Order: sequence, then C-alpha cells, then structure tokens
Amino acid sequence: MFQFLSRHLPAVLRVNPRLALFALGAMAASGFGQTFFVSLFGAEIRQAFDLTHTAYGSLYSGATLCSALLLFRFGGLVDTWTLPRVTALAIGVLAGGCLLVGFAPGALVLAAGFVCIRFGGQGMISHIGMTTAARYFTAHRGRAVALAAMGFPLAEALLPAGAALLLLWVGWRVPWVVGAGLLCLLILPVLILLSRGAPPPHEIASKNHSGTNPGTDRSRFSRRDVLGDPGYYLILPATLLTPFTVTALFFHQMAFAEELGWSLELLAAGFSVYAACHLGALFIAGPLVDRLGAARALPLALAPIVTGLVLLASVPSPLIVYAYLGMVGATQGLSATASGAIWAERYGILHLGAIRSMNQAVMVVSTAVSPILLGFFLDKHVGIATLALWLAGCAVLAALLARMGAWLEGRKTGEA
Repeated sequence: MFQFLSRHLPAVLRVNPRLALFALGAMAASGFGQTFFVSLFGAEIRQAFDLTHTAYGSLYSGATLCSALLLFRFGGLVDTWTLPRVTALAIGVLAGGCLLVGFAPGALVLAAGFVCIRFGGQGMISHIGMTTAARYFTAHRGRAVALAAMGFPLAEALLPAGAALLLLWVGWRVPWVVGAGLLCLLILPVLILLSRGAPPPHEIASKNHSGTNPGTDRSRFSRRDVLGDPGYYLILPATLLTPFTVTALFFHQMAFAEELGWSLELLAAGFSVYAACHLGALFIAGPLVDRLGAARALPLALAPIVTGLVLLASVPSPLIVYAYLGMVGATQGLSATASGAIWAERYGILHLGAIRSMNQAVMVVSTAVSPILLGFFLDKHVGIATLALWLAGCAVLAALLARMGAWLEGRKTGEA
C-alpha cells in the first residue's frame, strides 16, 4: 500500500508531505481574514454599529492599508524565526482579531479587529504558506506553490457556507468566536505539528548556494539589493496586475451586471465557471512553471485575462459572462503560481520572507486603490467596454515588461 501511494502521490507530497500540507493549510487558514469571508457580515455589522456604506468601506480599507504596513515590517520574521514560532504568531493575531470583531462593543474595537484579521490572515499566514512552498521545494517549486494556492479556493468553498449557516441561526457575532476557536484548537496544533522540524532558512540557503557562480548568483539578495535591481521593476507590474484587476472588477461587479444586462442567476453561474477554471489552472500551472521557469511563465499567465477582457468589451451577448469569468479564473490560477515562485527563482531563499512581504505589501496597497480608481471612472460615465480595453492594455504592457525582464536576466546568465 505504501509503495502504491509513493508512486502515485504528487511529487511534492512524496518529497516533503508535511511541509506541502502545511503550505496548503496555511493558505486555507488565511480565509478567516479574506474579503470573501468578511463580506458575508457586512450588512449586519453596518447595522450593529450604525455605519454608512462609505464609513464601513473606509474603515475596512484603512485596516487593509495598516495590515500592509505591518506585513512590510514583520514579514521578514519568516527568514529568522522557526516555522512553528512564526506560524503561532500569525494564527494568534488572526484568532485575536476574530475575537475582537466578535465581541466588539463599538467601531474602534471593530477597526482593531479588522487590522488583526487582515494582517494575520490575508497578510501573514498566507505569506508564510507561500514562502514555505517556494523555499523548501526547489526541484518542484511550481507544483508546491500551486498546491499551496489551492488552499484559497478550498477556503472559499468551506468557510462561507459554514458562516452563512451560523449567521442565520445565531447572528453575526458567533461565527467569529467559532472561527477563533477553530484557529486555536484545531488549525494551529495541526500546522505546528506539520511544521515541526523544518530546517532553518539559512541552512536551506547554504545548501542551494554551494556550487553556484558568484558572478551571476543572486541567492543572497536582501531587500536593498532587490530594490537596486532594474529587472525587479520590470517584473513587478505583472505580479500586481491580476490582484489589482480582479479586485476592481469583482468589487464593481454589480455595476457591470446592470450596464450589460446580466441577471443575478447568470452572474452566479458565471462565478461557478470562474471557480472551476481557477482550480483547473492550478493543476496546469505547477508543471508549467517547473518546465519553463516562473519568469517565462508569468507573462503567459496574463494571456487568458487579456482574452476575457477583450471579449467582454467586444461581444454584446450576456452569455459572454462565462468566457470572461472563466478566463479571469484561469489567470488567477496561473498568475498565483508564477508570482509565488518568481522571487525565490530570481533572488534565492535566504531573504525570501523579507522580499516576498515587501511585494505582498505593495500588492495589498494596490488592491485597496483599484476599486477606488475604477469607481472614479464609472462615476465619470466611462463605459464598461472602454474600461475593459484599458485593463487589457495594462495587462499586455505588464506581460511585455515581465518578458523583457526575463530576457535581460537570461542574457546576464547566458540562458537567453
């Protein structure tokens, strides 16, 4: 039986099953701090604290920006602390945030809770999961990152359904308290068990560093070194493009539906296609990144969303929602995997936590800005087709810049 499983399990689960499952579980745990979970309670929270839509949105966006600053400051702990220790910190902050939200007597405590769940969930624990996948699976990095990324759709499938049932039965506060209990009593012990004995980052980096060419090796790049690399600024837009665009599109999805004549039933069916394509792309993305390298795969990952946006702008039929959302879902899976692997591939793993957290913080800021930016253009009565084409053009430009960055790097290393 063991021999059968060892032959048929995915490579990353055969190489290091504990850390592969840890990365998957960490990404799934981040769901308690993600917008798809928090949004379920929006109406009840606004009513409980007498908040307008603007006040509630501003409070949440402010908490998200604070979490980005905290992640920039503390994300490097993944490079210096043991994996169980930094995991306990992240889950503790996330669980504490859930309790603050659940027991909040007023808007100020609610805001503090939002900061904690955004930092501990969307920020730190997802950062730990992705960093672990990229750091400990050098030979199968693409597959490991893709497996970790599956934790996000897993959380999307489980958490909202459970929270919605509790919301109907016992109100909006209890699900947050239950979430804190699950995090502390179930998720944290499992993650600690899975991460126990993980080699420290400097030990892994030393093994991978041996035998490299000092003239081309970047495996010990720090944040400061990365900021001095011109190629970094060519690649960065492509890593930000998908979360920036998808956040803006989904935040204003009802405005799109009203202008284009999509019913709620049609939109719901379209999101089922989106979820299926997102998950399916993750199965493809891992082998693709391992075969081509993340630098070459990243520009290709943006091709589906460009196609979907062009179709959205040019095809008048409401049925185009299926192709549009399916293409967006495909890019979500492909881009998450390529973006998750590219910094380890380019700059090594010694300071990977610090480098990833810097980029994660920039990404969080971009997702806070994008709904405001798109909303401004919608208020100026710019048409959906025009906005879709603008976003498609931005995606094409980001892909070209990333390809240029990969080409320049190839020339330096003699692989172009």
